Amino acid sequence: MRILIVSDTHRHNENYLKVVEQAGPFDMVVHCGDVEGSEYIINEAAGCPVMMVQGNNDFFSELPREREFMIGQYKVWLTHGHHYYIAMNTETIKQEGLAREVDIIMCGHTHKPVIDIGKDITLINPGSISYPRQENRKPSYVLMEIDGEGQPHYTLNYVS
Repeated sequence: MRILIVSDTHRHNENYLKVVEQAGPFDMVVHCGDVEGSEYIINEAAGCPVMMVQGNNDFFSELPREREFMIGQYKVWLTHGHHYYIAMNTETIKQEGLAREVDIIMCGHTHKPVIDIGKDITLINPGSISYPRQENRKPSYVLMEIDGEGQPHYTLNYVS
């Protein structure tokens, strides 16, 4: 199973469309918020189920604020992260994830990629595929792959 995890497209979908075309097909696309009205484009291009939540810039959006769903045997909590002070640190959101008894947290907001695989919980932030803020300033996304034994593997990728 191959899952594309993106965030913070902010209505600039060129890199998202490029990744879908070049790195697809995918079994699922997860968007961690700040789509700014691009729900239709993101859904149509994916060619598979899409899980999406609203971010702090998704004013008047009908997207849910948060979602919980399963990927294989893993319970995933999807949130943009701004309600959990993700820009300050990851401890608050991790504690909330543990309280919700999830295995994986997927979030965005910071525009900086993180793959934090802990003993009790995994935190995935794909960064921004449109407006990166990490040191190298490269648009980023995460590819999650579930192997034949059901184990997840995460790869941080940059749009070239």
